[in-house]
Amino acid sequence: MHRHEPPRTADLARLRAHQGPGIATQVEHRFSRQSRSALAMDEDQDIWWSAGDEDEGDAPPVSTQVMLEDARSALASNDSPDIFFEQSVNPYRGCEHGCVYCYARPTHSYLNLSPGLDFETKIIAKRNIAEVLRKELSSPSHRPSIVNIGSATDCYQPVERELRLTRGVMQVMRDARHPFSLITKSSGVERDLDLLGELAGNRLVAAYVTITTLDAKLARILEPRAAAPYRRLRTIRALAQAGVPVGVSVAPQIPFINEDMEQVLIAASEAGATSAFYTVLRLPWELNDIMREWLVQHYPDRAARVLSRVQDLHGVNEAGRDAGLSYDSNYVSRMKGSGVWADLLRQRFHRTCEKLGLNRERTELDLSQYRPALAKGQGVLF
Repeated sequence: MHRHEPPRTADLARLRAHQGPGIATQVEHRFSRQSRSALAMDEDQDIWWSAGDEDEGDAPPVSTQVMLEDARSALASNDSPDIFFEQSVNPYRGCEHGCVYCYARPTHSYLNLSPGLDFETKIIAKRNIAEVLRKELSSPSHRPSIVNIGSATDCYQPVERELRLTRGVMQVMRDARHPFSLITKSSGVERDLDLLGELAGNRLVAAYVTITTLDAKLARILEPRAAAPYRRLRTIRALAQAGVPVGVSVAPQIPFINEDMEQVLIAASEAGATSAFYTVLRLPWELNDIMREWLVQHYPDRAARVLSRVQDLHGVNEAGRDAGLSYDSNYVSRMKGSGVWADLLRQRFHRTCEKLGLNRERTELDLSQYRPALAKGQGVLF
């Protein structure tokens, strides 16, 4: 059996990285041999918006299409013990930020779309998400738990400026007095500081901002359409000044690529973050090939080394390596990894957090305030 190797540099020479998107190709998805209509699960759809990015080079311009969808449900349940929330709401599918490492990319395969370029240029907007959520929260059978907004998409990606679906979701949460958290890489969250500040005063919200690296050059190719690192630090400061409990996510940790975890934690703490967390790079399904392609394009000298360390972190055995696997979905170790390299990473994180005073106090949101009747819009009693 031949060892599965990353694509050779010569094989990728013809690829032209577009200005903006992070993936230069349409990666074939795992269901591509099945005969299915694109987006067949939702018949009531419409293309709402399409725009091209300006391109300075000779690569063809990349257009972004936003397709409207009527959601059948808003709340998604999660029973994984390694995830800190039990329910989530994602107003969009796909994400314009184009982060190459995004673990949500393979979800586009269920839509018969590529987890590569399609994921960041074909965005599904759940136009009725707030109304559906209101119905679910007003149900007497609903049991409150912390809901996370933006676990599989950035809830403040560019299209949110026009559609305001995330704000609508938060307004429903406010009406129901239902606590929630949100996570983003976008400065767009500052638009809603009025609402977030109000909710924070009642212990109903916590926010997290992801800063993968402070290296602006690396960020431009790793997460090309997200806010610049310095801008995210300003967002942390703005949230903290508005009284919103804010934490920083230094995820994912990619061996030999973003090596400045300590510097990110220091900068975030100085900006006002009081908590922090991290995960290691995860490469499920098609993301394995996507990341391999990106590494050979941008870091051909260390691509094999990076992938070998990722396989070490996930305990991939020799047979798995020969098969080209880079990930183990075991919930015990998938987030933080296992083995000596994972232990060293964990020590770096905890030592720095201890010095900075991060994670000393847990942000406790108040579940007792939830009232189903208020979700129906019968009045807000703040």
